[in-house]
Amino acid sequence: MARLTKKQKEAASKIEPNKAYSVAEASALIKEITSVKFDASVDIAVRLNVDPRKANQMVRGVVTLPHGTGKDVKVLALVTPDKEAEAKEAGADYVGLDEYLDKIKGGWTDVDVIVTMPSVMGKLGPLGRVLGPRGLMPNPKTGTVTMDVAKAVSDVKAGKIDFKVDKTGIVHAAIGKASFDAEKIAGNARELLTTLVKLKPQAAKGVYIKSIFMSSTMSPGVEVDTKRFTEQ
Repeated sequence: MARLTKKQKEAASKIEPNKAYSVAEASALIKEITSVKFDASVDIAVRLNVDPRKANQMVRGVVTLPHGTGKDVKVLALVTPDKEAEAKEAGADYVGLDEYLDKIKGGWTDVDVIVTMPSVMGKLGPLGRVLGPRGLMPNPKTGTVTMDVAKAVSDVKAGKIDFKVDKTGIVHAAIGKASFDAEKIAGNARELLTTLVKLKPQAAKGVYIKSIFMSSTMSPGVEVDTKRFTEQ
């Protein structure tokens, strides 16, 4: 087993064993135990009592974090010429169509989110092998395939994220940066957790949220009390 560094030991000592913290307490504690020299990402991992292999227990959705992600999200708008101006005005970093399709074919994926129009999706199909594994394929369910390109771009820039339960039943999401005030981290965490509760599949039986852990880059995990979110 790898030895803990002095900072890691110090961080671990601040977490009470077997204690589940409130969202507010966990958010404040994350700031306290983050010791890296860069602005660490704050992440949440929520274990759900679902079987993602069954279509009627898949949990997937979008949420706009009230305080943003703290990340400069690079957005590519794959649109027809008549939509280019509105995409640029909304803040898209890259705007165009065929030239970017060719770049993606060549392996270019230096973006975080791709927004497009229904009429363009046919051209994106053949690029599924490149975009799919990187989570970049636009999807109508997450609002990234739409005629209202400007709104889609501005939503993503404002802190809209999409999430999906993985094959082990866990939803992972980045909910801010360690430089955020604890109240902002907590606000983002609550928004995501409340959204997850609303998305509980009818086929899911028993306790829906089994565990919640928050952490920052290279920090130990802090357990969050699930009661508030399981009683809803």
